[in-house]
Amino acid sequence: MENFKLKFFCFAAAVMTVLMNVSPVLAENAADIAVAASTKPWWVWPLILLVFCFVLGVVAVLAGVGGGVLYVPLVSGFFPFHIDFVRGVGLMVALAGALAAGPGLLRRNLANLRLALPVALIASTFAIVGALLGLHLSNLNPNIIQVLLGVTITGIGFLLLFSKNTEKPVVTKQDAISMALGFNGCYWDDGAKEIVDWKTHRTIPGLLLFILIGMLAGMFGLGAGWANVPVLNLLMGAPMKIAVGTSKFLLSITDTSAAWIYLNKGCVIPLIAVPSIVGLMLGSLVGVRLLAVAKPKMIRIMVICVLFFAGLKAIDKGLGLGLLG
Repeated sequence: MENFKLKFFCFAAAVMTVLMNVSPVLAENAADIAVAASTKPWWVWPLILLVFCFVLGVVAVLAGVGGGVLYVPLVSGFFPFHIDFVRGVGLMVALAGALAAGPGLLRRNLANLRLALPVALIASTFAIVGALLGLHLSNLNPNIIQVLLGVTITGIGFLLLFSKNTEKPVVTKQDAISMALGFNGCYWDDGAKEIVDWKTHRTIPGLLLFILIGMLAGMFGLGAGWANVPVLNLLMGAPMKIAVGTSKFLLSITDTSAAWIYLNKGCVIPLIAVPSIVGLMLGSLVGVRLLAVAKPKMIRIMVICVLFFAGLKAIDKGLGLGLLG
């Protein structure tokens, strides 16, 4: 246990050192950024952010959504950080969760490499385009990004509200492209105690949608689990477990591509990144333990309501209406 703690703190120190080297000027002025428009001591906002992200991590696991999709709209709406910094850290948050889950999913055949890699190539390419476009729009006018973020978050709320996931979709005929790319496989279902064979269809519409998903992930720093799963499951016909597992693996590629753009532009600073990632990861550990006794359906409804509020708050802030405080 002592060994593990030592490795953990060494890892955290290494992360902070790398981030500081990438953006030395911003790292030196991190305290000024954090307390913009505030008279509080510099350490207050990181501490509040740590607690806030801990709660966010618990809720995200119980609701079955990624932390990034809640993190960006809520933190940009209620914390005094510039939206570029929030988007950069949002990608790091989503990336941390994906990297932690990826190896285990691959070992259990719940993340399929043949399915993930062509999709990741498309999504990560357009995530870079989205990140560059988002930073360009933010330089012109940050309010444009706030409004577009609000519209996107509200759309995600509707998507979560109306989408009905299918555990094991029936695919009667695999299309030629899916067959050529090897979009099929099998996995062991612990619940049903059986080997499940699966294949996909409607490949071209699915791949085209991942262009849009990659753009949105890079532009707003949201991660993309909220969109990956419905496309893989409802449109392409992958079983729910394969869709979720492959989506997690996809995030580790897509978000890395976009995150490098934000890192290179100096939009990821330790003062925001470290409490956010640590808080969300600790919250996720607690959320997993609570999952057995919680009522995910009620929490999911609550999260959808929060997304609607966060979306409207972002639109309100971007337009400068001041209706929601």
